[in-house]
Amino acid sequence: MTEHELQRPVGEKLQKVLARMGLGSRREIEAWIGEGRVKVNGVPAALGQRVVSQDAIALDGRLLKREEITATVRRVLIYNKPDGEICTRDDPEGRPTVFDRLPHPREGRWINIGRLDINTTGLLLFTTDGELANRLMHPSYQMDREYAVRVRGEVTEEMLENLKNGVMLEDGPARFTDIKEAPGGEGLNRWYHCVVMEGRNREVRRLWESQGLVVSRLKRVRFGPVFLTSELTMGRWREMDQREVDILSAEVGLAPQPLPVMKEKLREKLDRLQRKSAKPVEGRGKRVLRPAKDEPRAARGETGERRGSGRGTPVAERPADVKKRQPRPAVEVADRPARKPRPLPSGKRPPAGEGQRPGFGRKR
Repeated sequence: MTEHELQRPVGEKLQKVLARMGLGSRREIEAWIGEGRVKVNGVPAALGQRVVSQDAIALDGRLLKREEITATVRRVLIYNKPDGEICTRDDPEGRPTVFDRLPHPREGRWINIGRLDINTTGLLLFTTDGELANRLMHPSYQMDREYAVRVRGEVTEEMLENLKNGVMLEDGPARFTDIKEAPGGEGLNRWYHCVVMEGRNREVRRLWESQGLVVSRLKRVRFGPVFLTSELTMGRWREMDQREVDILSAEVGLAPQPLPVMKEKLREKLDRLQRKSAKPVEGRGKRVLRPAKDEPRAARGETGERRGSGRGTPVAERPADVKKRQPRPAVEVADRPARKPRPLPSGKRPPAGEGQRPGFGRKR
C-alpha cells in the first residue's frame, strides 16, 4: 500500500450519504447533525464524520436499513408553481406549500432544487436524490436561471447596461448575464427575459429595484437545460423520463442511473390520477395531485402536444404566447457535454458566467 493510499480518507461523509438517500439537502442534514438527531453506532455524529457500509446510522432514533444507505433513487419532477405557494414543507400560518400538490414517493422524499418566493411563479424542480439537488444548487456548477419579468417604469439603455455590467446589492455584486425585451407589454409595463447564474434570495427583483423600477410579475421559465412548457399549466407537475434525468445528471457530473421499474398496478393508479381534472389547494392538509400527463385538452386549455409522445421538454413559453395560444413545436432538453465545476477559494462566490444557455435566441 502506497503512502498516498494510507493518507486517503476512509469512507464517505455522513451528510453526503444521507443526502443521497433523499432524506434532505446537505445543508439540512448538517443542521440535523449539529442538533444531535443523527447517531453512528449509537454515538451522536460529528459534522464531517465519515462512515463505511458497516456503520449503523440512525436518524431521530430510527435505524436506517443497509439497503436504504447503499441504494439511490433519482427521480425528478418539473412543477409550475402558482402565485401564493411557499417553498417549505410546513408553514405555521397554514398557507399552501409547493409540496401539497406533489405525489408521495415510495422511497425518500422530494427535495426542492432552489426556491421561489411566494409571489414568484414558474419552474421548480424536485428530486429524491440529495446529491443531484446539492450539485444543481451549488454555485460552482453555474446553473443559469432564466426569468420572464414584467417591469413597471421607464427602462433606459443605461439601466440595462448597468444591470449587465453589475450593481452592488446588500449581499454583494450581482448582474444579469443576458437581458432581452420581450413582446406583450404596453405603456410603462414592459416584459423582459433575463438570466442570472446564482439563486440568491430575491436577486432578480432586487436587481431591477436597484434601478428604481418595480417588478409587477416574475416567472421562472428555465433552470439550466430544463424549460417550462406551455402544456404544463399553473399548479401542475410532470415527472422527467430516463433521458431527461440522464441529461440533467450529466450537467453536474453524475453518472446515469436507471429509474426504478414501476409496477403495472401503480402505473394504472397514477394514470387515473393524471386524468383527473385539477382542483385548487385551499390550505394545508390536502394533497392534490396535478400532473400534466395524459389530460384532456379541454382541461388544460392548451393546443400543444401531449406529454405521452416522449418528446422531451419544449422551449419556454414567452409572455406573448400566453395571449396567442399558438401551437409550438416540441424541442428536447438541450443535450450538451457536461461542464466540470470550477474550484472555488474558501468563502468566495464564483464570478458570474456568460449566460451559456440563454433561452431567447435559441435555434429551434
